[in-house]
Amino acid sequence: MADDHVQTVVIGAGVVGLACAAALARTGRQVLVIEREAAIGQGVSSRNSEVIHAGIYYPEASLRARVCVAGRKKLYEYCRSRSVAAKAIGKLIVATSEDEIKTLESLFERAQKNGVDDLQWLSASQACSLEPQLHCTAALHSPSTGIVDSHQLMVSLQGDIENAGGMVVLHTQVTQIECLADEFLVTTGGDAAMVLSATEVVNSAGLSAVELARHTSGLPAGSIPQAKFARGNYFRLQGKSPFSRLIYPAPVTGGLGVHLTLDLGGQARFGPDVEFLTDESADSLSYAVDPNRANSFYDAIRRYWPALPDSALLPDYSGIRPKITRPDCSDIDFEISGQPQHGIRGLINLYGIESPGLTSSLAIADLVCESLDETAANQSTTIAR
Repeated sequence: MADDHVQTVVIGAGVVGLACAAALARTGRQVLVIEREAAIGQGVSSRNSEVIHAGIYYPEASLRARVCVAGRKKLYEYCRSRSVAAKAIGKLIVATSEDEIKTLESLFERAQKNGVDDLQWLSASQACSLEPQLHCTAALHSPSTGIVDSHQLMVSLQGDIENAGGMVVLHTQVTQIECLADEFLVTTGGDAAMVLSATEVVNSAGLSAVELARHTSGLPAGSIPQAKFARGNYFRLQGKSPFSRLIYPAPVTGGLGVHLTLDLGGQARFGPDVEFLTDESADSLSYAVDPNRANSFYDAIRRYWPALPDSALLPDYSGIRPKITRPDCSDIDFEISGQPQHGIRGLINLYGIESPGLTSSLAIADLVCESLDETAANQSTTIAR
């Protein structure tokens, strides 16, 4: 028996969960966000480069490409309207050999297909006129790439939720979801253990999304992907950055290479590398940065910044990406898994929302709203008949 009823429960107070909750609350729904940590945005959302991506890298027609391009536009508009710090400082994607120019050509073609229409080709001399410390053979300039204060963004989204009558509850972990005929029972553990009934549930638990899906009774096992975690380590640059734009090398298998990002204060960081983990549970993951990993960073960075001084890199932080896999599928996309995928009305599972999840958050929220609204409309039509 439930202790209370809430119309819509969103599990996870990262940027995507908060964006979904804010969008749902604006429709007039009664929304409750449940977060196990002591503050919002303590998981994946607190451990990224805070880059607003343009939508260059992702396969044509993929969900990731669609929500990145749409989300980038919405995010800049949202930040302007809410006075959230964000700035389109631009990015150079650089080739450091003739072979890598072919990679840039493929990226340029892919970006155009994705709707990124402001990407510009630069010769080596043109790129170096923008960034004199840069070494390259050619570059792509993405003027709409930028940076954002992700904490400010999440605080603003929390304010939107609360202004619309919703609530964010911290220090509360969801341990189980039970799917019944016309409602969900959401069980929380710990000292504040309780059972809530809900009409709609959005699982935006980030690193724990797959694990929570496995603790959702009634959810078909075949609809749940396999979780695969990848740690990315970041090192910060001692002293002032010689670059005013983000610098990305040609992408590598498994990631975008060790790139230079800047925060709104001008601090330069390099990363991430890619380190696949064997841990199966999000609760057992380590965020420790091994200082020795800097050795490989120097070689990678000096391909595009030969003047990087010795001993200039200091361990900063690491982030872990909630990657997913499925049998016989090598190109895994974001997944917004709703009734068409698993057959359960009112349940949305968000799987594999890694980069560019921050950029895509508002567009993902729109799709979640559309999916739940469509489900509710279909139910009303069925009842009316």
